[in-house]
Amino acid sequence: MPNRSSHAGHVPQRTCVICRKKAEKERLLRLVVLDGEYFIDMSGTLQRRGLYVCDDNMCLERLDKWHQKRVRKSVRKKLRSIR
Repeated sequence: MPNRSSHAGHVPQRTCVICRKKAEKERLLRLVVLDGEYFIDMSGTLQRRGLYVCDDNMCLERLDKWHQKRVRKSVRKKLRSIR
């Protein structure tokens, strides 16, 4: 019997950046951004910050729109810091 501080039986949870649903890590696709394009990280070992997306067409289709919104938000934030 594992003690209280062990991680036995722990199942990692991640959140889809599109629909915000939580799921087991293995059920989501891990994406990384390389040179402005998304690549699926099948091994989960690329040394980049990853983001997780549900493995269904709705979330994958909305990924590009989400990315554009994120870039615009980042630009606005940088402009505000300059003023």
